[in-house]
Amino acid sequence: MPDALPSPTAATPTGAELRRGPLLEGDRVQLTDGKGRMHTITLSAGKEFHTHRGRLLHDDLIGAPDGTVVTNTAGMAYLALRPLLADYVMSMPRGAAVVYPKDSGQIVMMADIFPGATVVEAGVGSGALSMSLLRAVGDGGRLISFERREDFADIARGNVRAFFGVDHPAWSVVVGDLVDALPGVVEPGCVDRVVLDMLAPWECLDVVADALVPGGVLICYVATATQLSRVAEALREHGGYTEPSAWESMVRGWHLEGLAVRPEHRMHGHTGFLITSRRLAPGVAAPRRTRRPAKGAYDDQPAEAADRDWSAEELGERPISERKIRRVRRDVGDGPAL
Repeated sequence: MPDALPSPTAATPTGAELRRGPLLEGDRVQLTDGKGRMHTITLSAGKEFHTHRGRLLHDDLIGAPDGTVVTNTAGMAYLALRPLLADYVMSMPRGAAVVYPKDSGQIVMMADIFPGATVVEAGVGSGALSMSLLRAVGDGGRLISFERREDFADIARGNVRAFFGVDHPAWSVVVGDLVDALPGVVEPGCVDRVVLDMLAPWECLDVVADALVPGGVLICYVATATQLSRVAEALREHGGYTEPSAWESMVRGWHLEGLAVRPEHRMHGHTGFLITSRRLAPGVAAPRRTRRPAKGAYDDQPAEAADRDWSAEELGERPISERKIRRVRRDVGDGPAL
């Protein structure tokens, strides 16, 4: 006979109890109508969800099983489900742009984020990637996230707390620059994985090399080919990392209706590049590359172009207004009242 399923214990991972069982007050619920339109609400006793086609009582959902169908006052049916992590990330309040689920999944897999690992993340943004990393390291691991902006850190804390239900015990957020703050937070050679989501990751290679264990993985998420090239060359010049590997992923959904099976008109195309490398043991030199580079591959560029500071606007990122940041901080419950 097959083994019985293990019963929940006091060691249930953080947030797991919110992912199963009947819908409760305070749960986020994703409502989908017959045309596929989705709305996300937070259940509260006595409240109602209104559209131009009727209203839906929250009390009709509280206590109902996950995956139930309810009808509003106009007879419109809605499918009610707890949002998956991918759904939550794409609908949660955000200040900085989020790392898309397709890239978060690649980072967790290709960086080999394992339970119990010590992981350093730089560029926490709105907390989207942090949630995937926390699930991977588990309660017994450690995730240290660095963020330069206090307002972004507040938004990330609010989003992560809302998803897990509590402050995750494996997570700590440090407000400050990675280069300056990392040596004071971790001991040399004790970090298993480092994830960099920032404008100029090549500026952090020395401090990351000191923190990583031999064989540890560095993975960088960058938006442009210019950044990708700069990171790759900096890794090679450093001498303490293996030959870098880079790629991007694109996801295209399919329309499935009878015999009308075809690609969707829209897709998740380029969001960013991922580049990985591993830390060499101290005093070890990587084998020299034997293949001949393409002609013109290392065309010299002016020194001032290579060494100058980079801005988000130069890389095509849209500026984020202070007004939007204040509104998002209020939405996640970590901002000052106005």
